[in-house]
Amino acid sequence: MNRPNLVSLELITPRNAMIFKEIRLRALQDAPSAFSSTYAKESRLSDADWIERAAQWSGRQSVAYLALDKIIACGIGAAFLDHDDGAQAHLVSMWVAPTHRRLGVGAMLVNAIAEWAGAQRAGGLQLLVTSNNDGAIKFYQSLGFVLTGIVTPHVNDPSLSDCEMVRAIS
Repeated sequence: MNRPNLVSLELITPRNAMIFKEIRLRALQDAPSAFSSTYAKESRLSDADWIERAAQWSGRQSVAYLALDKIIACGIGAAFLDHDDGAQAHLVSMWVAPTHRRLGVGAMLVNAIAEWAGAQRAGGLQLLVTSNNDGAIKFYQSLGFVLTGIVTPHVNDPSLSDCEMVRAIS
């Protein structure tokens, strides 16, 4: 996939916290079963909460990116180092706007996160994907992730499961 001409990645910081808020809420509305949080819960956060959250999401043990098409947010992705095993990073909060899917934006986000994780000396990247999200599973497989067979109940919908996927970081 080619990188979209006008899409760039930007670290989430307190400076762009309101853009972070907007894209995160869009993601929760568009794909509610893809996340462990909910739109109802996060839409109640104050602007001060979002600024504090932005500072935490790109901290010493974590990173978060916005994908921007010129100035319009079109994707988000984040990761954090495992609290017990710093050699393992967790990919979380991954979402690309429907208008930008299949254009390479998701791969840009995952690759940037894998690069960050490698710089932190993590040897692996782990994620959870909802069992009914075949498109996301295929996308992650195209980037080298494999299903581990570990399945856990989805926190917000007992009819769904979360499937673990992993990828080595080279």
